[in-house]
Amino acid sequence: MLIELRSVPDCPNLVPARELLRACLAEHGLPVEFVELVGEYPSPSVLVNGTDVMGANGGGASCRLDLPTAVAIRAALTAATRRAGRDGVG
Repeated sequence: MLIELRSVPDCPNLVPARELLRACLAEHGLPVEFVELVGEYPSPSVLVNGTDVMGANGGGASCRLDLPTAVAIRAALTAATRRAGRDGVG
C-alpha cells in the first residue's frame, strides 16, 4: 500500500494532517510510514494508492478547504486493505 502526504512549502495544516495520518495508520495496525512530498499540490493531501482520500482530482498548488479527515483516511485505508487481501497482496 502506498500512502502519500502531499503539501506546498510551509503549509500551516501540514503538521495536523501528518499527526492525523499517523494516528489513522496506527489504528489500522499498519506501519506508520508514508511518503511526504512537497511541491505544487493541493495542500495538504493524503493519497492512498494514488487516490486522494477526499476525492479531489489533482490541481495545482493551493491551500485546501476540504482538509483530509479521519473518517476519509480510515475509509481509504480500510478499502485499500480489503483490496490488498482480495488481490492476495500485502
